[in-house]
Amino acid sequence: MNLFQTIKEDFTIVFKNDPAIKSKLEFFFNYPGVWSIINYRIANWFYKKNFRVIARIIMGFSQALTNVDIHPACTIGRRVFIDHGFGVVIGETAEIEDDVLIYQGVTLGGVTLDKGKRHPTIKKNVVIGAGAKILGNIIIGENAKIGANSVVVKNVPNDSTAVGIPAKVIKSGKCKIHLGHNRLPDIDKQMFDYLFKRVAILEHILEKNNHEITVKDKELEEVYDAFIKAMKD
Repeated sequence: MNLFQTIKEDFTIVFKNDPAIKSKLEFFFNYPGVWSIINYRIANWFYKKNFRVIARIIMGFSQALTNVDIHPACTIGRRVFIDHGFGVVIGETAEIEDDVLIYQGVTLGGVTLDKGKRHPTIKKNVVIGAGAKILGNIIIGENAKIGANSVVVKNVPNDSTAVGIPAKVIKSGKCKIHLGHNRLPDIDKQMFDYLFKRVAILEHILEKNNHEITVKDKELEEVYDAFIKAMKD
């Protein structure tokens, strides 16, 4: 597939991935993520032809217009859709395969100043939630889902869902929906709930010297077990 065919495909993918679009006129004024991908295609073509200054200039103008920062040297596959787009950053050695969905505020960044591969590889059909940060030379497996505002610093297996800071895999197995953020367990809330109750019990012991700790401790362990189960499911 040549450059123009790929760009034509980028134009059409928005009508498949965004139910909010009602007309082609909206596309020209309300989809900076799509325009940033199209500008990247052109800049990447110049970059590969060794016209690197021209490529950087194109993406400089693109960043100013779309608020999406994509390095022209990165690799972006077919039918990649950046929804809303604002604040997305994609580093030089990042690799994004086909049919990836990226929401606003996502960073595919590096954690080292060394040359070479230092940005993530995103496999096919991955969904990356708003504000997520994927850092370093790691691999996000096919069909994986990354929860909003997660910070991912380790590989994520195929068909998995990862959330949290740092992100942990909380679910394995293919998901038919893109990413139901409202269905993801709040592992931070569960941990804080456990810690607060543990402190309350210890304070109660010190104040009352109550010997009913065994019963309350058993109840607390059930909260902790629920947390561990959420991490392993």
